[in-house]
Amino acid sequence: MAPSPAVSRAPSAPSGVRPYRWTREAYERAVDAGVFPPGLRAELLEGQIIEKVSPQGSPHASTIELVSDALREAFGAGARVRVQLPFAAGERSEPEPDLTVVEGSPRSRVGAHPSAALLIVEVSDSTLRDDRGRKARIYANAGVPEYWIVNIPGACVEVLRDPINGAYQSNLTLTSGDTLAPIAAPDAKISVADLLP
Repeated sequence: MAPSPAVSRAPSAPSGVRPYRWTREAYERAVDAGVFPPGLRAELLEGQIIEKVSPQGSPHASTIELVSDALREAFGAGARVRVQLPFAAGERSEPEPDLTVVEGSPRSRVGAHPSAALLIVEVSDSTLRDDRGRKARIYANAGVPEYWIVNIPGACVEVLRDPINGAYQSNLTLTSGDTLAPIAAPDAKISVADLLP
């Protein structure tokens, strides 16, 4: 019988040592002080600074544009659509969702990132597991009433609603033949096909 191959494991932290969990306030101070390398694309997720290492492919970028156009039309002048900008999601998280729909003018947010959203959308190709897991938990904990995952490989939109205790209670998957209306813009009718690349 051949010996089993060696298994490589990440080194564990020494006894009595634990990773530092960042607060959003400390993270923002570090960003303002220029602590991080120029050009670093990162998010603060549940106290951890996560570097975005996947380059953005053309289907992902095109989908962001498609969804942005559809949301601007659906919400009109009543809301702003922010693209890949920080969202203050509680004490230990500051993600940068692909799209965030918020109320108010950009001048109303000069002193702080928005902490409330009407809708958040993540465009998902290689990040589907994280978007369904950690990101959904963060947005539900922040009280975001509606969260969409535009699932590029699955050619569908996953619509999550009704956040309670860090979990969305409603999860609906829609495909290209379907239409949807955001909770905050119930008269809008968005074709799912218009959101997909």
